Amino acid sequence: MANFKTMNKTELRAYLIKHPEDKSAFQAFVDRYTSEADPVTYPLAQSSEEIKEVENLIQQRLTQAKSS
Repeated sequence: MANFKTMNKTELRAYLIKHPEDKSAFQAFVDRYTSEADPVTYPLAQSSEEIKEVENLIQQRLTQAKSS
């Protein structure tokens, strides 16, 4: 049995891809990402300008994630 606590995110993800039926691996994956998630929440966009701003912010985050 694999020790998910000692795996880094990349190793845990790779293990889960190879063993998609492993429910404990999936739970460890969800727990890890949930515990490290940004707890900040934002109100819903109220106008088309706010929606566009949110779309731009999401695109910026995706671009940053791809370059890191």
